[in-house]
Amino acid sequence: MQHNRHGRGIRGPLAWPPVPAMRPRAALFDELVLDALERIEARLGKPLGLIELAVEDVPPSDPAPWETQIALARTFPAEHGNPARVVLYRRPIESRTVREEELADLIDEVVTEQVADLIGVPPEDLGRE
Repeated sequence: MQHNRHGRGIRGPLAWPPVPAMRPRAALFDELVLDALERIEARLGKPLGLIELAVEDVPPSDPAPWETQIALARTFPAEHGNPARVVLYRRPIESRTVREEELADLIDEVVTEQVADLIGVPPEDLGRE
């Protein structure tokens, strides 16, 4: 081990071996979005192959005229050969929660509402069991 002029050795990583502290928040968010989609697909009994999910950090700076608050997500219907898309905005969703359990619940709620809107069913039909 090498020492610097103060007699201290080289320091290693702060959290090693890999622990949850090393997992980026964005990766956790993406996992929770996929979990929410899997729950919906399990409830429906079929995959939602015609709907794409995407995650962006923040919504675009030009909100729609009818939006009074920062959007948590937006849906884009299928058109011109492109599949329908649900875009979730990570930072606005994260800012409304404190714990990971709350984040999972809010993501599940947002994904459920957006997918229900796209497929034309009430959100309660896709809700948790």
